[in-house]
Amino acid sequence: MFESVQPLAERIRPSRLDELIGQEHLTGEGSILNRALRAGSIPSMILWGPPGVGKTTMANIIANELKTPFYTLSAINAGVKDVREVIDKARRQQHAILFIDEIHRFNKSQQDALLGAVEKGTITLIGATTENPSFEVNAALLSRCQVYVLKSLQEEDLLKLIDQALKRDQKLSERSVTLEETQALLNISGGDARKLLNLLELVIQNTQDQEVIITNELVKSVAQQRVAIYDKSGEQHYDIISAFIKSLRGSDPNAALYYMARMIEGGEDVKFIARRMLILASEDIGMANPTALVIATSTFQAVTMIGYPEAEIILSQCAVYLATSPKSNASYLAIKKARSVVRETGDLDVPMSIRNAPTRLMKDQGYGQGYKYAHDFSGNFAEMEFLPGEIRGSKLYDPGNNPREEEIRKRLRNLWKSKYGY
Repeated sequence: MFESVQPLAERIRPSRLDELIGQEHLTGEGSILNRALRAGSIPSMILWGPPGVGKTTMANIIANELKTPFYTLSAINAGVKDVREVIDKARRQQHAILFIDEIHRFNKSQQDALLGAVEKGTITLIGATTENPSFEVNAALLSRCQVYVLKSLQEEDLLKLIDQALKRDQKLSERSVTLEETQALLNISGGDARKLLNLLELVIQNTQDQEVIITNELVKSVAQQRVAIYDKSGEQHYDIISAFIKSLRGSDPNAALYYMARMIEGGEDVKFIARRMLILASEDIGMANPTALVIATSTFQAVTMIGYPEAEIILSQCAVYLATSPKSNASYLAIKKARSVVRETGDLDVPMSIRNAPTRLMKDQGYGQGYKYAHDFSGNFAEMEFLPGEIRGSKLYDPGNNPREEEIRKRLRNLWKSKYGY
């Protein structure tokens, strides 16, 4: 057994930017962080990416390169008091870097406690999160930070890590290690560098022979788990959520509930499941049943307040409702088509008749002239052109083939038969 209590991932943690494996888009020659470090100054930032891709390591490297006082807090067990203590220390030292791991777990008051210090430059904040910061970090704090996205490590990156560990770590280099097979190492670690290195060390520790031949069977035996176990931070995470969404879209409530149960049993964040259903309610159901969006929104709000275990009942009800609802992606296709038109045609002039005319000069120049106020006409409808002349008559929204949108189609046909036809 090894004498060191420090895990392998910590023993070989890189201390320089050029030692970091992966994330070359942020750390490579000429990259944004590379240039900032050479200039001797970095902005407050949020590092967003899957577990084990280098967020903590990157923060340590930045502090080491800048020779700046460095403090670390974990949002799991730190509170406002801890944040204020660090800010006081930073104020006395003129400046410090504060790294907050899992910053998405900070509530609003905890995040608000950082605002003044970040704004004044007392601290440079580096937050790490596995969740989309647009949802989990409040707008005021987010606006004061740059968001950098860290990518999942590829197989070649993970194999480099293994090779690096076997060569650089003193303890491992004392053993003769042959990598006969690596797939189980990669699969069980799920792309998480920390898990990969610690699993590698565990396998070697549990082999009594001086010569260690690593095979998939050996790795599975030592890890005492199967590759197919749901891992919310690994590849299986994306496979399960993909299956869940496709089951909802495919109107199969049984499959949807099965994959939801897999996520719940795996410890998936309740808000992640609810958020994905909220997106699907608009993207895949849309105008076929607008109430689906209301149900999904209420679900998100409810499970956020309640949490597990009771939240699973609400999630289940929403999943069944969405799976059994009629489907339409017409609204989704419509905005995609509209954006395509905008990209192709640029900023076309808004017709004079529907421009805003807040001043006398604008009215004299013809702004708003010819506008027909719909409520002054029979049926609250007045036919006139709203699109720029260059794309006059373009049909962007095409109602789907379901009872509700067929009614919409009929109404639009009656209103716009001379323009769109439908």
